Amino acid sequence: MDSIWKFELEVIDEQLIKMPAGSLTLDVQVQNGKPCLWARVNPKIEKVKRRIITHGTGHQVPETTGDYIGSYQLQGGALVFHVFEAA
Repeated sequence: MDSIWKFELEVIDEQLIKMPAGSLTLDVQVQNGKPCLWARVNPKIEKVKRRIITHGTGHQVPETTGDYIGSYQLQGGALVFHVFEAA
């Protein structure tokens, strides 16, 4: 049976997150001041590293950035970040 898991994100350009293979990313939002990613996972499946890329509004985005997951805001909306998963 699947579960919904939360993964805290760092505010950095690129990071690796370990989650079960085949997990479906659902959303990105800020919770308690920290950006988080939620995914539907099968906890019984072996974990793999997933490459998460974050770009701020106005920053250049290479074509190879990957699939869009979602966006989040910090500092009352003064900073907006857009999250992608690289293949």
